[in-house]
Order: sequence, then structure tokens, then C-alpha cells
Amino acid sequence: MRVVSGLWYDEHPEERSLGKPRTSSRSSKTRAAKSRAVKKSASADRRLKIGLIGFGTVGRSVAKILSQDPGGPLLLTHIFNRGIKKKKIGSLPANIRWTENIDDVLSSDVDVVVELIGGLEPAGEWVRKALRAGKSVVTANKLLISESGPELLDLARKMGKRLEFGASVAGGIPAIIGIQEGLAGDRLYKIAGILNGTCNFILTKMEKDGASFDTSLKEAQSLGYAEANPSADVDGMDARAKLLILTQAGLRLRVGSKQIPCRSISSVAAVDFMYAAGLDCTIRQISVAQKETKKGVRLAAAVQPALIPAASLMAHAQGSQNIVTATGEFGGKMIFSGYGAGGDPTAVAVISDLYAILRSSGAPVEALPGAAEVPDSVSGDFTVPHYLRFVVRDRPGIVASIAAILSKYEISLDALLQKPGFPHSALPFVMTLEACDSAVLNRALAEIARLDFHVEPPLCLPIFLD
Repeated sequence: MRVVSGLWYDEHPEERSLGKPRTSSRSSKTRAAKSRAVKKSASADRRLKIGLIGFGTVGRSVAKILSQDPGGPLLLTHIFNRGIKKKKIGSLPANIRWTENIDDVLSSDVDVVVELIGGLEPAGEWVRKALRAGKSVVTANKLLISESGPELLDLARKMGKRLEFGASVAGGIPAIIGIQEGLAGDRLYKIAGILNGTCNFILTKMEKDGASFDTSLKEAQSLGYAEANPSADVDGMDARAKLLILTQAGLRLRVGSKQIPCRSISSVAAVDFMYAAGLDCTIRQISVAQKETKKGVRLAAAVQPALIPAASLMAHAQGSQNIVTATGEFGGKMIFSGYGAGGDPTAVAVISDLYAILRSSGAPVEALPGAAEVPDSVSGDFTVPHYLRFVVRDRPGIVASIAAILSKYEISLDALLQKPGFPHSALPFVMTLEACDSAVLNRALAEIARLDFHVEPPLCLPIFLD
């Protein structure tokens, strides 16, 4: 018997016919020996030789997983990293070649290069060299794919090789492959989610403990969730890079990173969670891209803190968990969730990409349908309800002054909330607004911010109800 796609079937079914005894002749033994030799040769032929570029947290996990199946179809042969003497691990197979010279990997006989160093350069140069040298590439580099994905996919197709990047978004969650393959028959028009585990950890900590942003950030740093310089996470750039990749993979639209606005979560305070709870909501960093095709192709996309209903699935993403939703015309909303960061979860996505290349038998990657389509317009404006939080020096007429400006821009007030127990010298209160265009609201807020009673700049958060 042998295995094909996980199913067992008999090599010689005629020998299992009723009434026909199995033979034990020398010819039968010879056939069996030849069969074993052929299977062994075929197994060896199917092995992919892997060259690993980068031996950090994810690289170690990838090497660990590959080394647990030494006779399997994925064979790790090369590891590149700077300062390699300090990186070597004795538990890995002795025949692996460790090197500090990238050309040792790029000029070798490896079939697939796994790039895990991150950043645009030199990673971009090395990925291009690998593809031009006739090697497929697997990468977890969200920045490189968000900036150069279409170009690299075209190069891979030209060279007859594959470029896989499932680990570049949401770590071990199979969002990319699920969207590209599982939902290929649908017409997706919206991608949304929680794409940054650091921000989700901070915000859920603030929600649970009533802690300040600064306190929650320090804890995230002490636990290794946040970098010493957390700007890429808390200011939204990391999530934006992932949203760009999802927009290309799911919505078939090509946009630049500067076209999608980001807003920091650092302006969110513990008091906002208290008010959000009173609205049956919570606060998360939400990444959303929505495609409209009624009058040309328009994309609305942004990364920002937002209120979401407490009953929504996104509200239940705790700690460093990620969640991705994809909404299509025919299939409705599909959800992918799990832990999007860490060595082992991300390594699982890398290994899955390697198996995808193995299953394809080296077939070249095809360009995504419409992947290079450029939308007619891109903006960060959404017509949704909004949450406004003010901190003011209390005096008569404050609410009337704000309401007058909102009325001038034809923006309707939905509710006014004010919790007791705060000093009149720094009094927080909240207004919620009926659905309005965020661009129009921003113009109104620019006028409101010039009023002289503010202790802090007003905070405006969209309320995403679906």
C-alpha cells in the first residue's frame, strides 16, 4: 500500500480478488522490493531543501518544527544569520550549514528560501535574488509584502517560482490562504479586523483593570509584547502594513501605505472604557478596508481605535489575539481568529506555506485576479455613528456651544453622557452622534477645538456596529 493525499490504497488490487490466493513467489518479492525502491526514490525526489534567512524568535521555531521530522519532505539545509556562533543550537541536525554569508544560501541548491529578517532592505534585495536564482520564497515580512508584493509576485511568476506570504498577516491564523483560496469564488468587498496583538493587549488590559495607557504599555513592554519604541504598533503602522496585504489579497486593490490613515491608540483613556461600557461597547484598534464599485472603484480604509459592540466577536479578542473578517457578496461574513504573534504560531504559517509549495510541485504562482487594480479614490472617511469625549473646565453653556457647531454642519446628536465624581476643573463628558461622514465631522471638530474651555483635545472615535 501507499499514501496519496492521506488516502490508503492497494498497489496490486488484483491480488485481493476473491478466490485468488496471494503468491509468495520470488517474482512477487522482487516486485515488492522494486516498489519500495521506487517509493523511496519518489519520496527523496519530493523533498524540498530549505534555506533559512534569519534565526530570531520565528526562525528558531521554524527550525525546531522542521527538525522534528528529519525524514520528512522538508529538509532544512542552510541557516543564515549574523553572529552565527552565538546562535548555533546543538539540538538541530549536524548536517545543517550555518553561515554569515548570504551568498552561501542564495547560490546553494536549496529549493526554497525562507526570509525572516524583516524590513525592506536588505530583505527585499535577497528575496529578489532568490527568485532570480530559481528559488521559491516564503516570507513573514509584512512590510516588504505591503510595499512590494505585486512586483515580487510578478517576478515569481516570470521565473516560474512561488512566493508565499501567509505568515505576514496574523501569524499562525490562516487568513491569507483562507481569503485567497477558500473565498476565491466570492466577491469580497470588506476586510476588517484586529491585526496588532500589542495594541489588543494594551486595550484589553485597560478595559479589564481600569489602567492608564502608559501603565498598560509598560506592562506590555515588560512581557515582551511591545518594543522599547512601540510607535509602529500603537500608532497603527504595523496594522496598516497587514491591512494593505489583506486589501490586495482579498479586495484585489493596490494602494500605497500613505493612502491609508492611521490614528494612535495612545489618546484612549481608562474613562473611555467606562463610557463605552455604558453604551454596551468596548474599544479596540480596528483595521478596515471597504470597497465600493457603484461609481468607479472607491476604497475607504483606516487603522484607528474605535468603539465596537460588546457582543461582537472582535470584542472577545483578548490579550494578543488577532481576528480577521472578510465579507463577500455571496458568502457573507467569514471569520479567522487566533493568536497572531509569537514564534510558534508564526512558524506554523511558514511551514504551511512550505507545504503549499510542496503540493504545487513547483508550479508557478499566478497573479491574483485584479491584484494590480488601482482604485479611483482612497480615503479614510466612513459614514458611521461617532463617540466624542471632552474634558473641560466646567461652566454654563458648554454643551450648547458644541451642539451649535454640530448643527451648523448638520450633524445630529444621539446621546449625552456624564458620569458623576469628577472635578469641575477637568470634567469629562461624552456625546454620541448619529451616523455622519467623518470628513464633515472633522471640520466641525476643528471649530470645536478652538473653544476656550478644553483641558484636553477632544477625542473622536468611530462606532463600528457590524
